[in-house]
Amino acid sequence: MKRRIIRIDEEKCNGCGACAEACHEGAIAMVDGKARLMRDDFCDGLGDCLPACPTGAISFEEREAAPYDAAAVAARQQEKAGDAPLPCGCPGSQSRVLRQEAPRAAVSVPAGEGCPSRLSQWPVQLQLAPVEAPYFVGADLLIAADCAAYARGNFHEEFIRGRITLIGCPKLDHADYAGKLTEILRRNDIRSVTVVRMEVPCCGGIEAAARAALRDCGKRVPWQVVTLSTQGEILD
Repeated sequence: MKRRIIRIDEEKCNGCGACAEACHEGAIAMVDGKARLMRDDFCDGLGDCLPACPTGAISFEEREAAPYDAAAVAARQQEKAGDAPLPCGCPGSQSRVLRQEAPRAAVSVPAGEGCPSRLSQWPVQLQLAPVEAPYFVGADLLIAADCAAYARGNFHEEFIRGRITLIGCPKLDHADYAGKLTEILRRNDIRSVTVVRMEVPCCGGIEAAARAALRDCGKRVPWQVVTLSTQGEILD
C-alpha cells in the first residue's frame, strides 16, 4: 500500500540517536553510527522522531510500504518492557512541548507562590533545537542571549510567555547560529521574531545571526531587538 512514512537522510544524520529514542514503536535503530528505519510496519507515520532530530535529517515521504502493524508493535513493546534505555544521545535534548498556553494570557498567581515558568517547549538551547518542530508552526519566536534571563527578573512574564524560546551565547558556543536560524525561519511558519541581547559587545553576535537569518530566509518576518543593561534595564 502507498502511505506516509518517514525518510532518513544519512548524509545529514549525525548519529546522536535522539530519533531512535523518540520512536516509541522501535522502528528506528542505530546502524554503523547512523539512524536507519528498520521496519516499515513499525512506523505509524505520525513523526514523533522529526522534532527530536537536531539536523533535520528526517522527513516524510509517500511511498509503497507495509501497513502499520499495531499488534506487532505492542508485542515488541511488551518484549522490551523492563529493558535498559537505548544507549544513544542525551535524553535532555529530546524535543517536546511542555504546555500549550494562549499568547499573552493573563494568569493570576496566588500570593506566596512566586512566578510560574512560561517556558512552552524543550530544548531551548539553539544548538540542540531541531530545525523543524510542531511548536514552530505559527510561533512568535524569541531568540535570547542566555545571560538575559538572569539579568531581567521578570524575563518569563515579559519575554518568554506566549513565545517559543531559543537561547545561546555566540562567544562561548562558537556555532553557526545564522545558518540554523535561517533554516528554522525558512522551514516553519514563524509569525514574528524578538531578539533579546545584553548591552555587552560580545552579545552582538546573536543579534547579527538573527539579522542574517531574517535576510536570507526568503520571507518577510516582523522582528524587533531589545537590549538589556547588565542590571536588567531595557535600553531600547
